[in-house]
Amino acid sequence: MLIFNHVTKKFGSGIIALDDISVEIKQGEFVFLVGPSGAGKSTLLKILTRELLPTSGKVTVEGQDITKLKAGQIPTFRRKIGVVFQDFKLLDDRTVFENVALTLEVLGKNEVQIQKEVEHTLKLVNIWDRRNLFPRQLSGGEAQRTVIARAVVGKPNIVLADEPTGDLDQKTAWGVIQLLNEINSWGTIVLMATHNQEIVNTLKKRVILLKMGKIAKDLKVGKYELH
Repeated sequence: MLIFNHVTKKFGSGIIALDDISVEIKQGEFVFLVGPSGAGKSTLLKILTRELLPTSGKVTVEGQDITKLKAGQIPTFRRKIGVVFQDFKLLDDRTVFENVALTLEVLGKNEVQIQKEVEHTLKLVNIWDRRNLFPRQLSGGEAQRTVIARAVVGKPNIVLADEPTGDLDQKTAWGVIQLLNEINSWGTIVLMATHNQEIVNTLKKRVILLKMGKIAKDLKVGKYELH
């Protein structure tokens, strides 16, 4: 479960990125985070990964107040969360297999476990046949599938996706959404920031609309609205 309790984030320039946000996301929910550029979507996700600290308020992830984590506790906390980036952030000098395996190496899995779990995950996202290629040799859709595999191979309870379909064609974007939907069916929280109106309106999931750092709407079965 994720809980934001009166969370505000201000930056030195006087910008208020999040303004008194209170919201609860339960285990197993699929939530779309929508809003115009600059509404605070990416800031909210970065607070959840502890890249940023809120200026005030409390953020609880699975019962733990992450605003009070010490620096040495943050890497362990982040293992609970899978993150899917729009710009991939794959390591150029590692193959598809090696990029995904890195997550399990960090978790301390042995070679046999890594081989088995990476193979299973790459087959799940339909990219096993590309396992020995490097990121520069992949299409956009293949790179995004690799990122999803890396995010879920450790079986996190939470997956955060920041515009994961932003640079993909329609067919490939829907393939990514189907994968996230399947991951959600395991009981994993999926929180996805997006500008893709068609995807939001078709899936009919919970939709949280951010405007100027505030929650303007929170609909259990929502659609894409900016007004």
